[in-house]
Amino acid sequence: MLVHLHPDNPQERVLKQIADVLKKGGVIIYPTDTIYGIGCDINNQQAIEKVCRIKNINPKQAQFSFICKDLSELSTYAANMSNPTFRFLKSCIPGPYTFILNATKLVPKLLKTKKDTVGIRVPDHKITHAIAEALGNPIMSTSLPQEADVEHYTDPEVIHEDFGHLVDMVIDGGIGNIQVSTVISLVDDYPELIRQGAGPFEI
Repeated sequence: MLVHLHPDNPQERVLKQIADVLKKGGVIIYPTDTIYGIGCDINNQQAIEKVCRIKNINPKQAQFSFICKDLSELSTYAANMSNPTFRFLKSCIPGPYTFILNATKLVPKLLKTKKDTVGIRVPDHKITHAIAEALGNPIMSTSLPQEADVEHYTDPEVIHEDFGHLVDMVIDGGIGNIQVSTVISLVDDYPELIRQGAGPFEI
């Protein structure tokens, strides 16, 4: 199902429909401030396993991140944050960044790494924020299972043609970005660049 959402003023009725699909274990493809992502409810293990099947990866080896609506929600899932770390996050959020942080016990086991860390994003994108808000908790997020060039999957109609049969819903929020997020580790309290992406990295 291809669902259209207004990029600046997402319709409440459609957001409720998307949240209902996620709460029932559905998988969606949706826009972010970087590339389109594939996601589900972080609390639904069957949905997470479905995403793993779509991407043909082992859940134990997957490196998923999840989307929080704001810094306050992020703080719920990130353990032992120092004041410098909090200030650094505040300077980057919302934005095209994924932060590797120590995980609290509220992070589902399937989404933790062996080092007990988790990747968390707060995108600067009204649709992403609105979906997380409507769901009431973070969205598990990962990149599309793309074999082709990233530019091929900026168009939601093309995405729907290729992946619509694998997921419950594709959210059309307009043409997507071609850049991935910048990944920064804050595990040791000092920002370490893991992957340069759309977001600039300055210490």
